[in-house]
Amino acid sequence: MSMSWADLRFMLERTRGLFRRGLASLRTRGLSATWARVRRQFAQHPRLPPGALYRPAEAAFAPFTVPSSDAPRVSIVIPVYNQALHTLGCLRALAEHPPAAACEVIVVDDGSQDETRAWMQAIGGLRYHLRATNGGFIAACNDGAALAQGTYLVFLNNDTFPQPGWLDALLDTFGAWPEAGLVGAQLVYPDGRLQEAGGVVFDDGSAWNYGRFESPDDPCYTSVRDADYCSGAAIMLPTALFREIGGFDTRYAPAYYEDTDLAFAVRARGYRVLYQPASRVVHLEGITAGTDTGSGAKAYQVRNRGVFAQKWADALTRQAAAGTLPSPAVLARGRRQVLIVDSETPRPRHDSASLRMANLMRMLVGEGAHVVFLPADLRHAGTDTAALRQHGVETWHAPFVGSVASWLREHGPRFDVVMLSRHYVAAEFLPLVRRFAPQARIVFDTVDLHFLRETRGADVAGDETLRRSAQKTRERELALMRQADTTLVVSPAERDMLSALLPTAQVDVLSNLHELADDGAPFAQRHDIVFVGGFRHPPNVDAVLWFGRDIFPDIRTGLPGVRFHCIGAEPPAEVLALQEQPGIVVHGHVPDIAPYMEGARVAVAPLRFGAGVKGKVNLSMAHGQPVVATPCAVEGMHLVDGHDVLVAESADAFVGAVVRLYEDAPLWERLSVNGRENIRRHFSLDAAREVVRRVFLD
Repeated sequence: MSMSWADLRFMLERTRGLFRRGLASLRTRGLSATWARVRRQFAQHPRLPPGALYRPAEAAFAPFTVPSSDAPRVSIVIPVYNQALHTLGCLRALAEHPPAAACEVIVVDDGSQDETRAWMQAIGGLRYHLRATNGGFIAACNDGAALAQGTYLVFLNNDTFPQPGWLDALLDTFGAWPEAGLVGAQLVYPDGRLQEAGGVVFDDGSAWNYGRFESPDDPCYTSVRDADYCSGAAIMLPTALFREIGGFDTRYAPAYYEDTDLAFAVRARGYRVLYQPASRVVHLEGITAGTDTGSGAKAYQVRNRGVFAQKWADALTRQAAAGTLPSPAVLARGRRQVLIVDSETPRPRHDSASLRMANLMRMLVGEGAHVVFLPADLRHAGTDTAALRQHGVETWHAPFVGSVASWLREHGPRFDVVMLSRHYVAAEFLPLVRRFAPQARIVFDTVDLHFLRETRGADVAGDETLRRSAQKTRERELALMRQADTTLVVSPAERDMLSALLPTAQVDVLSNLHELADDGAPFAQRHDIVFVGGFRHPPNVDAVLWFGRDIFPDIRTGLPGVRFHCIGAEPPAEVLALQEQPGIVVHGHVPDIAPYMEGARVAVAPLRFGAGVKGKVNLSMAHGQPVVATPCAVEGMHLVDGHDVLVAESADAFVGAVVRLYEDAPLWERLSVNGRENIRRHFSLDAAREVVRRVFLD
């Protein structure tokens, strides 16, 4: 992104205030915090790569059109005073990348003397309001809010370049977080450094732009989280709430601290103030008022801090002490802090263990915990990493984790609970956690008992080498259970087995976690048979091969034309080869599994070995899709043959059960209803809440 002469002039102007600001910081924050700010400003942090930030091309003015609507959902209010070129750039950004949400754009002119009036009146779709007299930023914002017709109100500075998708990300936050009252964007400098990831307010009323000068992609700043305030350069809140509060408080006129005051007023009414990193806005900062707090309009920032501190004296007693260096631990103070480590980032659309893990983290966040996730492979998992962050999970990855040991040395002291998932992950991490987080309760999450699954696989294969390997796995898993404070298993059957093997171990059942889906199509409108399961899991490969070779041909004889849909990531060659048989379709991974859950008549789980609770069975039942399964597939799931599932062990019995269920509408309806009830009682988030609270939050 090239720097214009206006940008260069702004940077030169900024240097005038650095000395005064440094002295002011020493007086209010102390030497340690001031030095930290200096180091952050001049340190070399990873910036956004060239071209990552959008900026409209500079060109002579020519009329254009901004987004508009007769029934806007969002009203964007842009207060302006001179600086017509910056206003033009902001509006061009809105025009070139219009939001998906219906919106209106309102420019409130606070008495500009430059080209602002002539240009604004020539822009199509724009609502232009010229104030009779210059009243300052607060007056202009309040006038714009009075004109707003949208359900939601956005205040946007004119010295900004909103990035594509910024508005919809803010709006979506209110749907994902019903308790949200105000949401602020991530602000970045034109050079790609972070300007603000929400603000921090200290007990003396002073404030801190969290993350200033660091990388916008640093995991400290990439998750939705509570903020003390968000800069008014780009914030959204319900229009009715803003009017209920009475708008920006005019005691801060002409400007400064009005956005901080607004955030405290929103929170005082029982709502949350959230920072949304998916909404990114380039902010030039200080174009109109400068950055020198010793002169000009910026001087009101110093005065208004005292006004704010007096108004919110009671609330400020709960803030961090002045001079505290903000960090993830400081921001999450007073909340249970939980670290979760798994082999890789959960992929909920790929496997049931991932769905369980993702839903567990969502539950913990919903219960008020601050959740941190560290994948053992340290990889950024694209949309899956982004999804966790949108759920409020602080999610780490390379290059921001140099080594696990150094990361735990820095962050370990903040955790109350550390959960290590899978025995091979726990074996690597447990000694480090004991060393660097000795205060933490260690939870070993087995996911399923690996040694049990391996032993059963060895029995099916008749392989003595596999049996010896399973014995070694058993020794490792049991050793980890002795070292952990709590062990989690997914079924009562596994808990009962461990109570005999390790009577002194603390073992709790935290099973698969599912949300009930819609019922889907009725019996008469459903067709075909479906299997769901990832093929990195050996029991799934064996199950599909057995079903495809030994069971499905006889089913198709009894049900001519029926098809078998095989869904799951990374099918091996022998599974793909099943498609040579009539009626078998191997889809591999599908991005949306709902059509198969809601449209297929019968699901099958022909597992001959395995352990734990089978997510494929849970998934179908959560959608009201009846299941035919082997005894192994329904182990520990509180299911009764003929009531909420059909159980068959041999190939012939499996054929008979599938054909019967496929043709018997009353039986299908009974299993559909009872299967959903089984999910609600045993595998829903509410069913797991008591265990989650006891293990992680007590």
